[in-house]
Amino acid sequence: MTSSNEYGYNSWELVVTVDHQYEEEQKEFTLRVSGDLHIGGVMLKLVEQINLSRDWSDYALWWEQKKCWLLKTHWTLDKCGVQADAKLLFTTQHKMLRLCLPNMKTVRLKVSFSLVVFKAVSDICKTLNIRRSEELSLLKQSEDTLKKKKKKDKNNKEPVIEDILNLYNSPVISGSPASPGLYSKTMTPIYDPVNGTPVSSTITWFSDSPLTAPNCNILAFSHPNCSPETLAEMYQPRTLADKAKLNAGWLDSSRSLMEQGVQEDDQLLLRFKYYAFFDLNPKYDAVRINQLYEQARWAILLEEIDCTEEEMLIFAALQYHLSKLSLSSEAQDFTNESEVDEVEAALSNLEVTLEGGKMDNTLEDITDIPKLADNLRLFRPKKLTLKAFKQYWFVFKDTSVSYFKNKEAGQGEPIEKLNLKGCEVVPDVNVAGRKFGIKLLVPVADGMNEVYFRCDNENQYACWMAACVLAAKGKTMADSSYQPEVHKILSFLRMKNWTTSPQAVSDPESVDMKPERFVSPRYAKKYKSKQLAARILEAHQNVARMPLVEAKLRFIQAWQSLPEFGLTYYIVRFKGSKKDDLLGVSYNRLIRIDAATGDPITTWRFSSMKQWNVNWEIRQVAIEFDQNVSIAFTCLSADCKVVHEYIGGYIFLSTRSKDQNETLDEDLFHKLTGGQE
Repeated sequence: MTSSNEYGYNSWELVVTVDHQYEEEQKEFTLRVSGDLHIGGVMLKLVEQINLSRDWSDYALWWEQKKCWLLKTHWTLDKCGVQADAKLLFTTQHKMLRLCLPNMKTVRLKVSFSLVVFKAVSDICKTLNIRRSEELSLLKQSEDTLKKKKKKDKNNKEPVIEDILNLYNSPVISGSPASPGLYSKTMTPIYDPVNGTPVSSTITWFSDSPLTAPNCNILAFSHPNCSPETLAEMYQPRTLADKAKLNAGWLDSSRSLMEQGVQEDDQLLLRFKYYAFFDLNPKYDAVRINQLYEQARWAILLEEIDCTEEEMLIFAALQYHLSKLSLSSEAQDFTNESEVDEVEAALSNLEVTLEGGKMDNTLEDITDIPKLADNLRLFRPKKLTLKAFKQYWFVFKDTSVSYFKNKEAGQGEPIEKLNLKGCEVVPDVNVAGRKFGIKLLVPVADGMNEVYFRCDNENQYACWMAACVLAAKGKTMADSSYQPEVHKILSFLRMKNWTTSPQAVSDPESVDMKPERFVSPRYAKKYKSKQLAARILEAHQNVARMPLVEAKLRFIQAWQSLPEFGLTYYIVRFKGSKKDDLLGVSYNRLIRIDAATGDPITTWRFSSMKQWNVNWEIRQVAIEFDQNVSIAFTCLSADCKVVHEYIGGYIFLSTRSKDQNETLDEDLFHKLTGGQE
């Protein structure tokens, strides 16, 4: 012990608990210190007193009462505010964590509990070979999910053995030499001579990654679906309010795991948080594409997103096709060059639709803006009226659509002109019933006006639907994304267009198909097993020749075509309102939704947003838009920081482009998402 004389009368005793990694009991040590001693000096003094020969480099001081790390080793105790009553813990910064991935597989690996979550997720993604880590984050399971799991475990008499993939042999340390190679634009995949996958080269990009070829395959390949019984026991949100609860548990990206109460060996969910998937590339993104497909698949099966019966059958057919491919030798050769070429068109469609990157549209901008003109049928819902459609002559130009009594009257004044900028566009399609409709929710001063268009055929529908989708974003048909959007809509309609084939229905493989594995429990109850199998096999005809990666991308694309795609719900109370509403946060807009009916009330585009901030005292988010529009709300189903981070995160992701170096501006992310707390 050091005598008090060495420090003078200002010295005092500081109790530090040491968390030994391999010992169950924690030991307390008392140090005599003074306020001008820096944190590094405290740790040195402590290690000398412990008198054990081991690597202490990963250890740091955690201040229990303040819930913060003392990582600035040059700061003095006085500057940190540490006094004699402080309870300090000397513990490792990297600890074990169990992560449930989008494919429902659990991996166990070492993660930094001292870095902010944004950086910790980046390191996790390097370990798992997932590029674009900014699109993912960590989520705590909702209480409803945990309650259902506990009930299931209680009913299960046999102990449940969790299937965990251990990746803890080699933790990824931030700033490792391998990390720059991850986002290198010049990297060339070296295909494995045995199975054609780029696993070996992928691992060379991460010299410290514990992923071996078998482990990488577990993450990059789809595996047989779970049983219908297991699916039925999983938590399924029934209402929009239930869906809002699922999104309450996103961790704060600006704080560390330890600061947010996460303990060693806890389980968290790793999920794609932001629905803006950028630069998907089959050459490098085998794991990323598969995990994205799996997240979409589970969202469909658990009805976290709504879809029609026709769409459910398409998703089922693609799942059935992928399960067949995964069990065959074809799956092993899923990244050959010819297939990479085949899926490039699908990838560009995805990127354009998700506004991931800005394509060069200089030529389009200097030409005349094209227009559409054709006969369509119109219906405006009114109380106590039948749904009767009436034919008019429609002209679509810029971001507006006008309609006239007939073609001859097209040169005069229109009956009505609808400005579609900021509107909601919802497909109203049944291919089997030859119904090709477009539902528009057009913003007006007191809410949204409902308008229905009805087209005659697939081609007419694709052209008009694509024009409406772009107009809602404030873009015209001169934009380079118009033709890819038309192509994407047509390809989705073709997948829905199938005919009954006796050969398909009598497929011998359908005997062991277990169709209930490929649809949500609600649809499984609606049909007998044989009927369901027959319908899935009919839909399968249109996708039967698709290679593996293209089928996954088509599934993602079909998911992204659903009206609810990319919407994250929160229960909020708007300023001046007496009732609760739902707020839908998407990659390009905010939607106020009636909590009782689920109908959109108002839409606000991010492109017209001027500024947003949080009043931390009353936990209120305030946003200003163009034309002197301002809104304010308090969040009831989650902390307001979660919603604030979502908005700032999407703004941050919209700044990415292929031209820039692919390293991220982390400071900009925290500036946009952190607020002024």
